[in-house]
Amino acid sequence: MGEQPIFSTRAHVFQIDPNTKKNWVPTSKHAVTVSYFYDSTRNVYRIISLDGSKAIINSTITPNMTFTKTSQKFGQWADSRANTVYGLGFSSEHHLSKFAEKFQEFKEAARLAKEKSQEKMELTSTPSQESAGGDLQSPLTPESINGTDDERTPDVTQNAEPRAEPTQNALPFAHRVTERQRQRERERSSIRWFTPQLAATAGAMPIQSEELLPGLPVQRSANTGRLNWLPSKETMPS
Repeated sequence: MGEQPIFSTRAHVFQIDPNTKKNWVPTSKHAVTVSYFYDSTRNVYRIISLDGSKAIINSTITPNMTFTKTSQKFGQWADSRANTVYGLGFSSEHHLSKFAEKFQEFKEAARLAKEKSQEKMELTSTPSQESAGGDLQSPLTPESINGTDDERTPDVTQNAEPRAEPTQNALPFAHRVTERQRQRERERSSIRWFTPQLAATAGAMPIQSEELLPGLPVQRSANTGRLNWLPSKETMPS
């Protein structure tokens, strides 16, 4: 059906002066029809007034609007959307009171329509109980953490075969090198106890490897190819 008039009256129409915000400016030279319209499709109430083909009032009623009687025949309301204040001058107090009653009635209807619209929006945006319940996760149990008896991985250590000990020939090269180093360390340790004084007393002592005595006075024999200890003068017995 669209928008239909539901109440009409006649009044002189005014708007507040946009410059001073104090004085009233008449928008009609004589009384005009002022009507309440209802749009059943959108649940919207409006106040509309025409002066010929010109709309001098086009105000949508909202729950926060208030119609105030300022005298026995004059009333006003503010419209934030239109950024103005409308004033109506009636021919009698009765007409003013009737318009004020309708204003309050349609304001309440607009509030209920707005609340109903918000409830519909909330219902459509709220997920159903089944979907909400389907998202719930099952509580943690020992089976969910460790798995069931069939799902658990068998302990491979129980059936594992004992490892064979490596043989002497299977020892890695690094191990053999370490044993060689230990052998040299033992030879050097035994040589540290042989002082130059003992060598001087015993005479030139044959040495197997010159690496064992780094920095000490040794000389390789031209005949035998052995390394001989050469005692210095300080080590010669007196």
